[in-house]
Amino acid sequence: MARRDSDVTAQCASTAIDRRWWKEAVVYQVYPRSFNDSNGDGIGDIRGVTEKADYLDALGVDVVWLCPVYDSPNDDNGYDIRDYRSILDEFGTMADWEALLSTLHDRDIRLIMDLVVNHTSAEHEWFRRSRRREEGYEDYYYWRDGSPDEPPNNWDSIFGGPAWTYDDEREQWYLHLFHETQPDLNWRTPAVREDVKEMVRWWLEKGIDGFRMDAINFLSKTEGLPDGDPEAFLTGAEHYSHGPRIHEYLQELHDDVLADYDAMTAGEMGLTTVEQAASYLEDGGGGLDMVFQFNHMDIDAGEGGSWTGEGWGEWSLTDLKDVMTRCQKELAEPHWDAVFLGNHDNPRIVSRFGDDEDYREESAKLIATFLLTLRGTPYIYQGEEIGMTNDVFTGLDELDDPMTIGHVEDALASGEIDSFDDVADAVNYRSRDHARTPMQWTDGENAGFTDGDPWFRTNANAADINVAAARAGEDSVWHHYRRLVELRHDEETLVYGDYELLLPEDERVYAYTRTLGDETILVVLNWSADETTFDAQGTVVDTADATMLLGNYDDAPEDPAGAEFRPYEAVVYRL
Repeated sequence: MARRDSDVTAQCASTAIDRRWWKEAVVYQVYPRSFNDSNGDGIGDIRGVTEKADYLDALGVDVVWLCPVYDSPNDDNGYDIRDYRSILDEFGTMADWEALLSTLHDRDIRLIMDLVVNHTSAEHEWFRRSRRREEGYEDYYYWRDGSPDEPPNNWDSIFGGPAWTYDDEREQWYLHLFHETQPDLNWRTPAVREDVKEMVRWWLEKGIDGFRMDAINFLSKTEGLPDGDPEAFLTGAEHYSHGPRIHEYLQELHDDVLADYDAMTAGEMGLTTVEQAASYLEDGGGGLDMVFQFNHMDIDAGEGGSWTGEGWGEWSLTDLKDVMTRCQKELAEPHWDAVFLGNHDNPRIVSRFGDDEDYREESAKLIATFLLTLRGTPYIYQGEEIGMTNDVFTGLDELDDPMTIGHVEDALASGEIDSFDDVADAVNYRSRDHARTPMQWTDGENAGFTDGDPWFRTNANAADINVAAARAGEDSVWHHYRRLVELRHDEETLVYGDYELLLPEDERVYAYTRTLGDETILVVLNWSADETTFDAQGTVVDTADATMLLGNYDDAPEDPAGAEFRPYEAVVYRL
């Protein structure tokens, strides 16, 4: 059974640790469209998630993060919401959602939802009323006068192209930091904030356990919406990321609504430094419990992060150590971090940070060991627990992701590239579509995801990589994840212990300790395809009485000091 301590603070005699249930939890992210189809229409749905509740319970996770299932035209796979209080028909009904919540809670698994309030769909009632200039809705979005041929400023959309679209009905431009069908809400308007708070309370009253808050650092824009630096990676970002009133808006949401519930809040914040992330976790800074920031996800971004730049996929272990150690240190007590390597917006982690060919299982287990032994709440994205890999796309017509398509089309239109082939390597390395291929349940037709025609093709390697095979083999990636989740539940040091990096300059071994009181746990990761020695003499740890807690090979070295670690070998010791 997954563990759900409703009042861990009261259960603990120690007052030295600020205990919260969400700190002790392991979260599993479900992208419902690609998870499990219950009715054969080719689209994953809510009943499909409910059918897999026992699977999630067997894995041992404590929380499910459910990506958007709200009513939506699906221009951005549900992140363009048409009605916050309705369920999209292809996902099911509100009764289906209520049954899912009850089924998860019966298994002591909590449920958090996506909160998408930087923008709505252009089909949302608020936008339709604002477009018509109905009284009270005139300023629900960012509208600006101007010639239909010249946007009000030079801001870029995160999905490519300008961040403005001219609306013929209102005869003004509207701002959209994402797709043109996702207009940005104007949080300067008090009625917008009140409507959002009312909606948030409505969902909490239905019994959910919190929110992952999408693009939440973009809510506040600089007064006047001035031009941005044209040389920046995203022109205008300095005027909408961490804007002047962002802490005020989030603190108001917390004080007026969230503070009334025992709910976890995880803010997704791109374009965010570790120091900025910490500012949202402090008193008066916004009331968030943790922040998704992406510094570690940029170490392989290539030249300037451009889709047409060179260097995609090139990264060093020391770079990863530097950025992760900075997060572990600067988001230490009293702060907290959201620990992740993959999600619906990123490629598959074993293809990105491991070896998905010669050492797929070993490197997938190593990455899992890393993820589940760091300080912070770990997030497992569906399919990671069986080592799902990137697919291969050969043309733009095979893609679904509007971000990938938008950037490739921009590069083609500007003449930066002549054909898809010029960016095929970058697309096949980084596209969000890799994370959205259907979950691989069996080696049968459509990987057991659906009895119909899947909305997106399944990866050809599903015959070899699937849940059924993984659960049948005790040495599989799936069972390694299960054991790691159990170990994290059993070992308080892996939750609350301090992190200390060892051998910072080693380009093969990533080793660190977690220490709580007089107990120390050592994690040794040979993040390479070569046999490598752990040079304990270069550290301050005493391994003489080390006890192996978990490893990804059958016979891990009993004493790690001076021992040879095999390719992608990962071992957890108690010292």
